[in-house]
Amino acid sequence: MAYTLDPEVTPLLQVGHLVKRYQGFTLDDVSFRLDPGYIMGFIGRNGAGKTTTLKLIMGLVKADAGTVAVCGQDFRAHELALKQQIGFALGETPFYPRTRLGAITSVYRRFYEKWDDAAYGRLLRRFDLDPAKKVEQLSAGMKVKYSLALALSHGARLLILDEPTSGLDPVSRDEVLDFFQELIEDGTRSILFSTHITSDLDKCADFLTYIVDGRIVASQSKDDFIASYRLVRGRRGQLDQAARTALVGVKEHQFGFTGLIRADDWTRLGLVGLESATPTVEDIMVYRGHGLAGDE
Repeated sequence: MAYTLDPEVTPLLQVGHLVKRYQGFTLDDVSFRLDPGYIMGFIGRNGAGKTTTLKLIMGLVKADAGTVAVCGQDFRAHELALKQQIGFALGETPFYPRTRLGAITSVYRRFYEKWDDAAYGRLLRRFDLDPAKKVEQLSAGMKVKYSLALALSHGARLLILDEPTSGLDPVSRDEVLDFFQELIEDGTRSILFSTHITSDLDKCADFLTYIVDGRIVASQSKDDFIASYRLVRGRRGQLDQAARTALVGVKEHQFGFTGLIRADDWTRLGLVGLESATPTVEDIMVYRGHGLAGDE
């Protein structure tokens, strides 16, 4: 199913032309939007700018340029009020290891006007978390679940999560992803989450935003993103200059090659004798890493 964003709907998140310059790296002109009722996967290799973008959105890092709007309001002008509408969790759990979960929660809940003890209790039971345990007693996966329980217990409409399923075993990860889909069913909430686990995207993402070296190269429905590429295979002798120039990325082996090409170029060029197939999200990311012609 293809998804489209309704221009008459106020997005829960609107990121406009964000710029952040560091020595040796620039986050350049990052723009995308997320409407209510959808899950967006934020993808890119390590160091591409995913976490920096999420920190810029949350005001944890000051942008050099650009805007962020949440629920149609400027985030900088209404930061305290809008943070009540956001559930935010980084991949790392920044809690003192010898502190009990209950003590952490008692502090955390004071920051949120609509903290819901009943919702928090349901999440602890669902995630099998014991508030009497200390952080150091939790596995990596349980720490992630605890971060999610905190992020989801104050009526947030927008969830911004950095690698939320990292460290989870396959069963726990599947449970969390099912929960994500439940959260957006009523059409009032949305989730933006970064991940390198492409099977998570296959299961629950409606949209993908793809960042490469600090620049957004695609932000569209998952179906449209996948349909915009073809995976092609051929013998070594078929990798002539025309094919090599058209390919976004290629991997050569003893018997031939496999490469990625834009669907429009595949149709336009009509490369004879090559096999083609629909790529996965992982294929697109991997072959972009073996680029030849570029894909800007």
